[in-house]
Amino acid sequence: MIEPGYEWLGIAAVVFFFVVTQLCLKNSNTRSIDEASMIPFADDPDVARRVEQATGKTIHCVDTAEHAIPTQNDWIDVEM
Repeated sequence: MIEPGYEWLGIAAVVFFFVVTQLCLKNSNTRSIDEASMIPFADDPDVARRVEQATGKTIHCVDTAEHAIPTQNDWIDVEM
């Protein structure tokens, strides 16, 4: 339960959150927000292609072959 007299602290927190959010989004535009919303699909080319077809927006994909995690066959033995 909130102590009497501390209601201003909750109101101040909401106002602070609103002001900080507005300052963070001040320099953003529609294109940057659209690009940010497509980031979760950028690492899977098949899903990115389906989302592009569904939304009509271009997604810049990461080349997964270049950033692949090495497998056991890619390791080399080092003699010490």
